[in-house]
Amino acid sequence: MSTTKSRITNAHISATQLDVSDIVASLKGRLGSKLLALTIGASDRTVDRWVEQKSGPTRLEQELRLRTAYQVFEMLKGDDADPTIRAWFMGMNPQLDDVSPAEALAEDRFREVLAAARAFLAGG
Repeated sequence: MSTTKSRITNAHISATQLDVSDIVASLKGRLGSKLLALTIGASDRTVDRWVEQKSGPTRLEQELRLRTAYQVFEMLKGDDADPTIRAWFMGMNPQLDDVSPAEALAEDRFREVLAAARAFLAGG
């Protein structure tokens, strides 16, 4: 299995096996409260409270966004540093019609964001 393909597979496995409270804490540390809140459709105070209480969302759509954001972050982290990946989440993305991946995830455009991450991995 190629390195990229195994990274994608491992990211998927990680995103499905980790407890959602661990995903929240990890993404808050990597993306920050405000960007994570934008990505999942919550307030930054809610994100902070989840981390403090070692909990997570009760709404399914927020958990789906969290798990997808985590999967994308894990896919990208092999080649790029956390600040680069954070910038990728914030930046206007031509693969997403110049919407940021964070905004696209908030709109539940999971497949499109995963495709954009794969394109970024491939060098584009």
